[in-house]
Amino acid sequence: MESVLSLENYWLGLGLKLGLLAGFFLTAPLVVGYIEHKALAHMQSRLGPMEAGGFHGWAQLVADGIKFIQKEDIIPRAADRWVFALAPGVALVPALVILAVIPMGPRLFAENLDAGIFFALAVSSLSVIGILMAAWSSANKYSLMGGLRAAAQLIAYELPLVLGAAAVVIQAGSMSLIDIVETQHAFTAFGVPVPYAVPQFIGFSLFYVAALAELSRPPFDMPIADSEIIFGHMTEYTGLRYAFFMLAEYAGMVVLSALATVLFLGGWYIWPGVGLPDGMLGTLIGFGVTMGKIIALTFVMIWFRATFPRLREDQLLRMSWLILIPLALLNIVLVAVFKVMV
Repeated sequence: MESVLSLENYWLGLGLKLGLLAGFFLTAPLVVGYIEHKALAHMQSRLGPMEAGGFHGWAQLVADGIKFIQKEDIIPRAADRWVFALAPGVALVPALVILAVIPMGPRLFAENLDAGIFFALAVSSLSVIGILMAAWSSANKYSLMGGLRAAAQLIAYELPLVLGAAAVVIQAGSMSLIDIVETQHAFTAFGVPVPYAVPQFIGFSLFYVAALAELSRPPFDMPIADSEIIFGHMTEYTGLRYAFFMLAEYAGMVVLSALATVLFLGGWYIWPGVGLPDGMLGTLIGFGVTMGKIIALTFVMIWFRATFPRLREDQLLRMSWLILIPLALLNIVLVAVFKVMV
């Protein structure tokens, strides 16, 4: 009887976790998308969407989603139908899977893996498979060119992303994301509590820039450069499948900003050395702090879109191989020396 009850509790807990995870996955990207709509509008001295929902067009993305559902789903005659149809889902799933291992607050996570950061970075690289599937199956030269650009970009910028995270693992002595947050909470530099972003400013900058490139966000949006290759791998997509690709982009912004928050900004702690209340209140405050940091990082991504021009493909690759990767290796050496000496 006890085993049956424990099994029922397990499935109940699992269902609750999956429900909350799905709710967050569908809600947080909408918030980021709304911020992008309004922030870009103000940066460009315009109003942006103002009608849907009444107050400042808060329901614009919901209206866009309904519009995408109503649009015709067109598959090109020369396309590989099954690969073409599955590509948006393949691009979307990694962001959802990574969210399962990211702690959003004390005791607020779906799964605590001992190698959480390894799992998250490994899964993050799978999204390019969906992009390549879309590029090849579309039977469109612009789509194929965008997919090849995305693959080259992933190979170039996956290294600084992983090396930046590896430096944090060295300093924390653990690959568990929860352990990294707790170790960071107790970390002091010359007696002053600081997050890892302070001693590892180079690593934090490298991780953030590489995350922008992984997401193909401006100024690293060469795979979907509308002035050159129409819209890259998404050129032939319409309706709900196109909406899945856009959701994957905004979800990726949330996921990589959450990883940067956990690795470099102290996670759910307001500041290292400053504790949180026990119980539900502490969990809610921690979740709010984490979300505040995530929104701040996604806002900077939006700010970059309005500020910097798109790089050329050769400039993109040269910056990674000749600047970012050597800096990431230097950062690892400095962190290792600091870890041994202090």
